[in-house]
Amino acid sequence: MGLLDSIKNVFGGGNPDEKGFEQAVYDTLKEYSANNTSFWNVNLNQTTAWTTEIKNWPDKKKVAFVQHLVKKIHHYTSGKRSWDSTDVNDQLNTVRQAYVQVLFRNTLLMDDEDAQQLYEVFSRYSMADWAFFTTWPVGLFLNQLEKQRKDKIISPQLKEVLLRFKTKISESSAAYQQKERIKMMDKIDAMLFKSENEASEIKPARFLGDDPFGSFANEQIESMATADKQFWYRLLPVVQKASGSKPSKKYADDTKVAIKEYGTDKYRKTVHEWLHFLVNLKETEEQHTVNYGSGQSYSYVSYDYITSVNADAVKGIVWTCSHFHDNATIQTIAALAERAFKKIPGKGPTAASLGNACLYTLYKSKGLDGIGQLSRLKMRIKQNSTQAMIEKYLQQAAIEQGVTVHEIEDMAVDDGGLEEGRRKFVFDDYTAELVITGVGKTEFKWYKPDGTLQKSVPAFVKEKHTAKLKKLKDTAKQIEQTLVAQRDRIDRMLRSDRKISKENFDKYYRQHGLMSWLSKNIIWNFHTGDSTAPAILVNNQWVNAGNELVDTSLADAISLWHPVHSSVAEIKAWRDFLVFHQILQPLKQAFREVYLLTDAEVNTRSYSNRMAAHLLRQHQFNSLAKARGWRYALMGAFDNGYDNGTASLLLPEYNLRAEYWINEVNADDAMNDTGIWNYVSTDQVRFTDTTTNTVVDLIDVNPLAFSETMRDVDLFVGVASVGNDPAWQDSGGLPAYRDYWASYSFGELSEVARNRKEILTGLVPRLKIKDVAEVKDKFLVVKGRLRTYKIHIGSTNILMEPNDQYLCIVQDRSQKNHTENIFLPFEGDNGLSIILSKAFLLVEDDKITDSTITSQIKRH
Repeated sequence: MGLLDSIKNVFGGGNPDEKGFEQAVYDTLKEYSANNTSFWNVNLNQTTAWTTEIKNWPDKKKVAFVQHLVKKIHHYTSGKRSWDSTDVNDQLNTVRQAYVQVLFRNTLLMDDEDAQQLYEVFSRYSMADWAFFTTWPVGLFLNQLEKQRKDKIISPQLKEVLLRFKTKISESSAAYQQKERIKMMDKIDAMLFKSENEASEIKPARFLGDDPFGSFANEQIESMATADKQFWYRLLPVVQKASGSKPSKKYADDTKVAIKEYGTDKYRKTVHEWLHFLVNLKETEEQHTVNYGSGQSYSYVSYDYITSVNADAVKGIVWTCSHFHDNATIQTIAALAERAFKKIPGKGPTAASLGNACLYTLYKSKGLDGIGQLSRLKMRIKQNSTQAMIEKYLQQAAIEQGVTVHEIEDMAVDDGGLEEGRRKFVFDDYTAELVITGVGKTEFKWYKPDGTLQKSVPAFVKEKHTAKLKKLKDTAKQIEQTLVAQRDRIDRMLRSDRKISKENFDKYYRQHGLMSWLSKNIIWNFHTGDSTAPAILVNNQWVNAGNELVDTSLADAISLWHPVHSSVAEIKAWRDFLVFHQILQPLKQAFREVYLLTDAEVNTRSYSNRMAAHLLRQHQFNSLAKARGWRYALMGAFDNGYDNGTASLLLPEYNLRAEYWINEVNADDAMNDTGIWNYVSTDQVRFTDTTTNTVVDLIDVNPLAFSETMRDVDLFVGVASVGNDPAWQDSGGLPAYRDYWASYSFGELSEVARNRKEILTGLVPRLKIKDVAEVKDKFLVVKGRLRTYKIHIGSTNILMEPNDQYLCIVQDRSQKNHTENIFLPFEGDNGLSIILSKAFLLVEDDKITDSTITSQIKRH
């Protein structure tokens, strides 16, 4: 006799219905197990016991069956269970749970008495010791009742049952069920309202979640005129059902009609206020302590921004904004996307589903302004999945326009109303001129009626034109953001050999109000047939490094000049030209580091160890990698935490994927509170052919692709290495890596540092400290009045003569910037600025008052 038959014999005696119900469960298991070996989840549609027998039972019998199942599940899970899916008793319980679900997923007609009995059994018997009331299929039960009582009066008996359901639902404290609980309670309210009011009366609707946004928006709705309130009462239940990654066509069409009937401008004004509230809303931080056995406790911090049920509703509202294409809406949606993807410690993006809705809406919005914002957000948002989504939308938009992704990004850049980097606004007889002053920098110049300059905003403008002045400031902010995004986009274009048609170059760069400012100080290659002539714009004329005019009229294509394709002499000529003419490039181009294949890399063939064996701060490395378009997942002491180990960069123009191998540093206290390793060590760089997934020998890698990849990796090491931290060793660091800190802090110069040395060699003789400062080997040597200092050109760390005593100076951002009036031929080298700031400070070491510094200087 088998185990199943032994269990079957137990069914004898007792209530005939109970016996029949258990027989049905037994028969179902026997039939199911004949064709299945997995019992973690049972699909009853694979059994005739359900499809041809139980499914056809009378509804009263089904209700009784549910009650029987609930009791049996409770008794089994409350006792000593095996949690073994091969245990027949556990399999029987899984079948019971499957029946409870499937009975409510199929039509189950219930009278008031049935509803009361089901409430009583759900509330009396829990699914398990840990389970809540809503662990039972309460939501499915309410769905059945809602359909069956539509347009009918709710009896006093059923009303009491529904109110009891609502009370029990509200008592459930499971955080993961919060959204479902709120929706269930709202469904009960809706059923009772419809029963007690005229069919034409609209139930007051509200944002259901208990959060600051819900309070703000609900208060606004209740203060509206009656007609406006009723519009939102009708619309909110619709947007609250927003689900999935994009709206259905019916949703888009229906909301468009409703908004048009209500008034587009009125709707847009309210929505803008709500979305701006969310953009400016800060998440709340709350400390929690959980006590458990033996007097121990666990503390953690939670961050709350918007409840999931309200996030769904806002997602639905954001989708409706795809009907609009005005600049204010596009910018608001883009700002909300950036806010939604802002990372919360230990959690990830603040509201990813809301951010995804914003990205979709930007993609679907009419015109190219939304695409322009997606291009900007691609440079701002770091999550791998979000980057992939933005890339997908850009590719789809490019296909729809019949152009490449590069081209649609060119087309979508907003000029901000600028002409050659300037824009004028009129305020009565006064004029305000918005002027680009640098990458991410603008300023306003105010002119009186007679044309003379006024130092500040006129008082009457602040008083009479508040809204217009705010719009000006918003425009300036948007232009600053666009400048940074486009500078970064052009910098990434240096990875490719992209050629732009002369027509598109003139239209989207030279004649573009914003891009003309960015592009004028960049060196471009002008291609005419088989010849190439590099040139830069000076006094509105194209000239070469010898300051000779270049005829560009016959050029058929234009590309970015890159030093990797040039001789040392040509690179030097361009660098000398920029310094002589004091041309500030918006990105590092002429002074860009070049990484050529070394003999060691030729010998290793398929990988480079040039950037191996460094110790990096993992979070900083992660941020740098994401900013440069690399994919990387933080490594931690958890399942699969060891399997990441690679930062990768796609180079689609070359069908290559660059990989930088990373290892966790597993040491005492070397992880944060969320289990992420604080430090990682670096390994080899290699390239893979993406068409064959095979490793490519370095000698076969395109020189430009190789140089740009190694430049990124050098940046990661140069910025994230613990050797750059002057306080790392003093603060304890990792004992096993103290030798690394010393060797890196004062070791050989990297390519970035060698480039920095070249700039300092030409720059120092023109500074006021020229008589007491000089470049020697790896250091900028500065003679102070008390001691002589050697500032390492790579790490920026300091040694003091005569005994090479280490001097720790932590950068103070509040101190005066000594380099702000010094001409540097490019933006973005923070290390160079730190070296010069330290040099100016130490030249007058007798005037230093910071005791943490003076105590070290005076210690011999």
